[in-house]
Amino acid sequence: MEPELRAKIGIPEDHRVEQTNTTWKQKSGRDTDTYWYDEFNAAGELVAKYIVEDSTSMYPPFGRTVTWSKE
Repeated sequence: MEPELRAKIGIPEDHRVEQTNTTWKQKSGRDTDTYWYDEFNAAGELVAKYIVEDSTSMYPPFGRTVTWSKE
């Protein structure tokens, strides 16, 4: 997970994040990558799951949008 996104979500530095799945699709002029992450605390316990969508326009001006949700 990118450090900027980790900070935006508010995941503590001592927590570990593991990517569990990835998908990619193109639709309506957008290229969208979807990532699933599990967050573990310092003791190794699962504390949260996240879905992150990273969408980029395939046409100028090539805007990018990153959204996330907590499961």
